[in-house]
Amino acid sequence: MYVLFWGTGGSGDGQFSTPKGIAVDAGGNVYVADSGNHRVQKFSPTGTFITKWGGLGAGDGQLNNPQDLAVGQSGDIFVLETGNRRVQKFTASGGYLLKWGASGTGDGQFANPFGIATDGQGTVYVADSFNHRIQKFSESGAFALKWGSQGTGDGQFDTPLGVAADATGNVYVCDTNRKRIQKFTNAGAFVGKWGSSGSLQGLFNFPDGAAVDFLGNVYVTDTGNNRLQKFTSSGVFLSQWGSYGTGQGQFSTPFHSCVAPNGDVFVSDSDNQRIQRFSPQTPIQSVSWGKLRSMYTPR
Repeated sequence: MYVLFWGTGGSGDGQFSTPKGIAVDAGGNVYVADSGNHRVQKFSPTGTFITKWGGLGAGDGQLNNPQDLAVGQSGDIFVLETGNRRVQKFTASGGYLLKWGASGTGDGQFANPFGIATDGQGTVYVADSFNHRIQKFSESGAFALKWGSQGTGDGQFDTPLGVAADATGNVYVCDTNRKRIQKFTNAGAFVGKWGSSGSLQGLFNFPDGAAVDFLGNVYVTDTGNNRLQKFTSSGVFLSQWGSYGTGQGQFSTPFHSCVAPNGDVFVSDSDNQRIQRFSPQTPIQSVSWGKLRSMYTPR
């Protein structure tokens, strides 16, 4: 159910230039990767501007085409920069903490990274898109492992753009050019897949982003079809909403979504230069980060 939207095109506070990544913290505050303005903006759940940071550059705290972001277990913000091929870590108010990454194909290096996710247990996953792989790190940037290569087989990718992780150790990857979602353990073992090219229920036209709620349901930003689709953790279709347009609940190139502790879904409606907020028809009971960590079972 549509709730509200905020944002217009521009460079002022609360305005956007191609907003892409979006994340929400335990208090419901929303962080947006304002990609074309090379900054992050922070808002209340109702869209009230709180603060911003960044600015075009390659220095500490500067940003170059931030594509996605994620909230860590302590509330810190991880920002993935496609232009600088790196991850930067900030406090929730934008204070610079650390960085890692460089251009390349080695461990900890990136080629056009587009998606980032955390699992609430101190792990960061990056969709290293043009290297056709997922890389896994600690929250301090220590490389842990990688999986994937270019191809059409199980566990292979063609330009993965989005990644999400749930509370039980599963990792979901938007295998964008193959129009499918692949599911893995947090050690990179293939579990399953769903989807193919199309516009019917359960099919995709360039799925760019994924998010998971606290019941384990998976939301896929079906960018080319200008809609969101919702699935069970095993890929069973549940619902969808959205169509092309500028009206309430319509989209123009939605890139990413995120789910708040109360179950509300926020979507970066990129070409409409706005954020939209939706509420599930059946409310989801809020879950604390502490509860989430107790639910998590490593695999």
